[in-house]
Amino acid sequence: MTSSRPYLIRAFNEWILDNDCTPFIVVDAGVQGVQVPTEHVANGQIVLNISPGAVRGLLVGNGALEFSARFGGVPMQVFIPIQAVMAVYAKENGEGMVFGSEPGSPDPDGTDGSGNDSGDDSGKTERPSGRPTLKVVK
Repeated sequence: MTSSRPYLIRAFNEWILDNDCTPFIVVDAGVQGVQVPTEHVANGQIVLNISPGAVRGLLVGNGALEFSARFGGVPMQVFIPIQAVMAVYAKENGEGMVFGSEPGSPDPDGTDGSGNDSGDDSGKTERPSGRPTLKVVK
């Protein structure tokens, strides 16, 4: 199956906007192909406001997220491969979603040392039988 991440990003973005909040994304700036202002990258990540008032031409495709924005008054075309989006959330209340690795998807940067494990998907990377596993959360 294709990645669910772009669909979830689009849905959460719409939901956040419908609730009069500001959508932000957290991006792993170390993923190959990411084009963001490097001067705003901290600890390998960048947090971006993707609200209609902050960006122009937002396109959340199945392979990448693109838009143009100004950073310190300087216009820039931003390009983010979908697998580099680590989270989408509302600035006002933190509601949203943190993404883990998806089964069958390649490592975002080709290595295992990306450091973007949020702890939400522990145990999901090892699947000896290739079948999904479920964990009871109480």
